[in-house]
Amino acid sequence: MTRSQKAGAPRKGFSGAISRVASPGDRIVIQQRGKPMAALVSLNDLRMLETLEDQIDVEAARKALADPKNRKRIPWRRVKATLGL
Repeated sequence: MTRSQKAGAPRKGFSGAISRVASPGDRIVIQQRGKPMAALVSLNDLRMLETLEDQIDVEAARKALADPKNRKRIPWRRVKATLGL
């Protein structure tokens, strides 16, 4: 279940908000001036999101490596120069 709260509300009841999101599937969307700005989620939800991000990154890397244009080696000094390092 996703609930909405105003931005100032978590400061007043932060421990209660933590207890609520610790329940499976409970999330709190924090709003500022009626706009969703952030979310408070359980650690399990965060880990799931990080796993999904990792899977997306791996798939993007595989796709990039499969492209023949990306098989050309680039000297490290040129990479550094391009990045301004």
